[in-house]
Amino acid sequence: MMPRLLIQALKISNSIIPQYLQSSSALINRVKCFSYYSTSAEIGKPNFPGSRSEFISKLEFIDPDNAEGIPVYRALNADGNFIDASQDPKLDESTVLKMYKDMTLLNTMDRVLYDSQRQGRISFYMTNYGEEGTHIGSAAALDPKDLIYGQYREAGVLMWRGFPLQQFMHQCYGNAKDIGKGRQMPVHYGSRELNFVTISSTLATQMPQASGSAYAFKRKQNGLCVICYFGEGAASEGDAHAAFNFAAVLNCPIIFFCRNNGYAISTPTKDQYRGDGIASRAAGYGMLSVRVDGNDVFAVYNATKKAREMCISQSRPVLIEAMTYRIGHHSTSDDSSAYRSVDEVSHWDKTDNPISRFRRYMMNQGLWDDDKEQQWKLDSRKMVMKAFAAAESEKRGRPESLFEDVYDEMPDHLKQQMNSMKNHVKQYKEHYPLEHYQSMS
Repeated sequence: MMPRLLIQALKISNSIIPQYLQSSSALINRVKCFSYYSTSAEIGKPNFPGSRSEFISKLEFIDPDNAEGIPVYRALNADGNFIDASQDPKLDESTVLKMYKDMTLLNTMDRVLYDSQRQGRISFYMTNYGEEGTHIGSAAALDPKDLIYGQYREAGVLMWRGFPLQQFMHQCYGNAKDIGKGRQMPVHYGSRELNFVTISSTLATQMPQASGSAYAFKRKQNGLCVICYFGEGAASEGDAHAAFNFAAVLNCPIIFFCRNNGYAISTPTKDQYRGDGIASRAAGYGMLSVRVDGNDVFAVYNATKKAREMCISQSRPVLIEAMTYRIGHHSTSDDSSAYRSVDEVSHWDKTDNPISRFRRYMMNQGLWDDDKEQQWKLDSRKMVMKAFAAAESEKRGRPESLFEDVYDEMPDHLKQQMNSMKNHVKQYKEHYPLEHYQSMS
């Protein structure tokens, strides 16, 4: 039934409107819109443009404390067997072996560099203990050309893409062979060739940047997506809101990958947020979401692969929340024994370690055994120690490189500062360890 006002308007302008309607689709759309907003209230649905809902006559509040939590998707059980055979991604043997070797090589590198920091040989380090499954499972499901924004605990993602072990060491030592020229803190990796944006120290900075890159991918229609890693603590930053809203409203092909490892530095999740994790926030932004067992490499792989397909085919963001546990300290600046018990850490390390579960799967499939395990431990440690020794023996870069690479041509005021620094160092060279640096020009 047409609204009375519209009927009257049509009667008054009977000689004019029919001709105009034939030549103006704009007015037709306005009439349709007017009719919709005038009649929708009659069938009991509100007209508010900011929601999809129905009218009710009983006052009810939504209580999240009584709502069921989002389920956790798992493919492998604790014994390394598929719970549902249909969830087996059927990866070839070489891929499975690479996944396991990268996870364990990362673990070995962590131990060596962590000890190196404790001995005062490098300034800082962050381990990846317990989160190896989130790294390798997600990285294996991506296209090598997909753009990655990491937070600071995604070394395994970069390792999967082929970042040399030697470069990990050079970066943490900040020597002359570091592709970042020693200008970043340790573990702040980056690689243009491997499509891995250099990590920033500031929390959640990468999130809105990633949304912007994803929007550019959408405009280019290049068939690629962006993946942005962050922790549940970073999700409390304002940048997280901006990134989620931007990506959802503009339908950007991006995977937001949250590593929910139980602690935001020294703050447990119970003190970090009130709701049901991070995946529960996706619906409010209009994003697809899934919660997975982050200690299950195959679950992470399956979820990331499917998320990537949806990102590209539907041109919209997807949020993955990987539930895991940070076995190591937050960083070498942290002592986690001050806020959690040794028994708690031991429980997760022994009963639900992603490496152990994956190793059981490989043994069940006849791909691995104790002899191969022992040999790989020896070989991987030799590889790490060789790279470690090479990085430690390298000198640091030229001091004047501090002033380079900001401008295409160095402006006069920077040249003056650089010359002032060089004159100062030469005058007081006994106070500077110049023997550890490449010579100044």
